[in-house]
Amino acid sequence: MEKSELIEKMVSILADDFEIDPSAITPDAPIKETLHLDSLSLVDMVGLVEDEFEVEIKAADLPKIRTFADLYDYVHSRM
Repeated sequence: MEKSELIEKMVSILADDFEIDPSAITPDAPIKETLHLDSLSLVDMVGLVEDEFEVEIKAADLPKIRTFADLYDYVHSRM
């Protein structure tokens, strides 16, 4: 999957699941604040991404994934 396809699909999935405007999901936007995530919903988001893209996001790596660009890069590098 091309990175641009991954980004498009991820924006669509996250916007639908977390009921936010897709335009709010920009590469530099902070994930937790944009999606209004608490610790439980963060786990839900990780599970959703793992299921959709068939990757594993390690708990130790989560602190490094702050923006959507970080998430795109992380997932794309593990596909």
